[in-house]
Amino acid sequence: MHVVHPPNLSDAAAADDDDSPELLRTYQTWKGSNIFFLGGRFIFGPDVGSVFLSMFLIVAPVAVFCAFVARKLIDDFSHNLGVLILVVAIVFTCYVIILLLMTSGRDPGIIPRNAHPPQPETTDQGIEVGPGQTPQLRLPRVKEVVVNGMTVKVKYCDTCMLYRPPRCSHCSICDNCVERFDHHCPWVGQCIGRRNYRFFFMFVSSATLLCIYVFSFCWVYAIRIMHSENTSIWRALIKTPASIVLIIYTFLAVWFVGGLTIFHLYLISTNQSTYENFRYRYDRSENPYNRGIFGNFKEVFWTSIPPSKNNFRALVPREPKPPTRVSGGSFVNSDIQKVPSDVEMGSMKPIRKNEATGGDDGGAGGGRRASLGRSGSWDLQSEIASITGIGYSDRFSRGGSSGSLGGSVEVPVK
Repeated sequence: MHVVHPPNLSDAAAADDDDSPELLRTYQTWKGSNIFFLGGRFIFGPDVGSVFLSMFLIVAPVAVFCAFVARKLIDDFSHNLGVLILVVAIVFTCYVIILLLMTSGRDPGIIPRNAHPPQPETTDQGIEVGPGQTPQLRLPRVKEVVVNGMTVKVKYCDTCMLYRPPRCSHCSICDNCVERFDHHCPWVGQCIGRRNYRFFFMFVSSATLLCIYVFSFCWVYAIRIMHSENTSIWRALIKTPASIVLIIYTFLAVWFVGGLTIFHLYLISTNQSTYENFRYRYDRSENPYNRGIFGNFKEVFWTSIPPSKNNFRALVPREPKPPTRVSGGSFVNSDIQKVPSDVEMGSMKPIRKNEATGGDDGGAGGGRRASLGRSGSWDLQSEIASITGIGYSDRFSRGGSSGSLGGSVEVPVK
């Protein structure tokens, strides 16, 4: 006789404990490619190592300057002005490093992913519906919104499962949708977006001033040697090889950081991002975000930075592992699951998760990560209202055309 023993109470209690959701910090379940430090208090891009390289490229020449140039000038100026040269170099370098960390270690404006795609709102009229059949709905690939009286197209992101607000784009390196996406800077190891663009500009402009400062006082030191020894400037430079190295180094560096400073001054004055400038060339069409030079500078420097939409230290339940199902007497890996192809929710053409490839609008991974969304939802209408304060229209552009119609402007999308 086959006897079924009653379940052990301790085993049942252990099973209940296993079923209880395990709480983790948001940064521990993050779907992007970011790297976190100090328990989620600092967020960097996957190329965070470049931050340390940038710090070395700043600190090393300043250390050489302080040791071999500024220290020699201490006694050459009266009223402690020589000491001031050394102090200014050290303090200004610390200021540049702080700006670098404020640019690279903060949320640039990441939009949280949705756990599920938005509900389809339009009927797919391309499919004939027979009698008694329910018309199939599809998610429009493009929506149209109105910004300053101009129609702007926003597209659906397959990875984050949301309609990107105007000026938002998906970074293929960090794998996140970023508000007012400017570019991903490899030198700071982070995306440049709405919440750190101000610090990025201050960093490159301050680095430019630091280069000019070191370059100038290296020449001052060489000129003082020339006068004290009554020799030519070239012979004076030979007597201070550190000045020669620093003059060459800062001359080359100022072309890079100085060029970035001038370029971003132009972008700020016209209210463009780097991405928009290279892709849309607003000098050939009207820019819907331009508020005039004073308004554009005010938007970048004299408006409050919005709080992050992500609480990286919040407690969230661990996502449960999908159960393994049995098919034909054998176990099938639950990682192979159906996810929506593109955004056509009506046809629901299946794509196996391990076969999905990156799409046009999904950034890095495209549909591959579509089933791995964050909890919560994204309200496109409220976001546009917070960005522009102008009217909103949710007219759909059927057919998924990305071309411009009339005064339309296509929003940056990778």
